[in-house]
Amino acid sequence: MGLFDIFKKKDEFIKIEIKKLIEWNEPNGEGCFASDRITKGGFKVGYMYREEPDEGSPDSGWRFLAGDEDDSYINDPNNLHLFAINTICNYDKDIIPYLKSEVGSAYIRISSDKFQIDDGSKEILIEKQNR
Repeated sequence: MGLFDIFKKKDEFIKIEIKKLIEWNEPNGEGCFASDRITKGGFKVGYMYREEPDEGSPDSGWRFLAGDEDDSYINDPNNLHLFAINTICNYDKDIIPYLKSEVGSAYIRISSDKFQIDDGSKEILIEKQNR
């Protein structure tokens, strides 16, 4: 493996088998944004929130982050990508029970398989995916 192969690998999404895990029938669509820390870095979702969907696009309003991204990372559009929610469920099945939450909801990971509403009182658990 050459030097350029190492850099190339860092830019690739983690290859996973995509199974149909959820039914999504909300009117605005099933799109969501996810951090490369999840889809390329191999971390579980540590922080997720739902905002008003972007108009004119298939956007559910869900945003999924590992939880340790800083503002400069999030503000770089190369670090967040649009996916179908079902795809992100395949990266991290633990998010599934929370997906029907209303706009304005925000959750943090507090254990290997559980989230709680983010009230600012606890640290986000940052954890690698089991692959």
